[in-house]
Amino acid sequence: MKKIYYLSTCDTCKRIMDELDIPQSFIKQDIKTQGITEAEVEELYNMTDSYEALFSKRAKLYKERNLKEAKLLDEDYLNLLLEHYTFLKRPIIVNNDEIFIGNSKKTVAAAKESIHGKN
Repeated sequence: MKKIYYLSTCDTCKRIMDELDIPQSFIKQDIKTQGITEAEVEELYNMTDSYEALFSKRAKLYKERNLKEAKLLDEDYLNLLLEHYTFLKRPIIVNNDEIFIGNSKKTVAAAKESIHGKN
């Protein structure tokens, strides 16, 4: 599978997608307009073995709900991911059997190398 989960209203996602020059072969899924299904979350989980790895602790709702103080279990992370798209760390790039989560320079560089090979 070649897919990118992103947020169309996120300037960082747009910048990264431009930087990566995402090929036409990739499915682009805007999580704000298309959402994310439980099956899709499970597929991502199977690549990471962690719902927490998929979870954005920078989400506005995370702060508003004071979730930092809560002892969240994997099941809690799953429920939150399914409840609201902003809890999904983004972008998430899946290139066959590789997954790249988030927007760190190291992650983006690794995704770029995976997609386009070494320059």
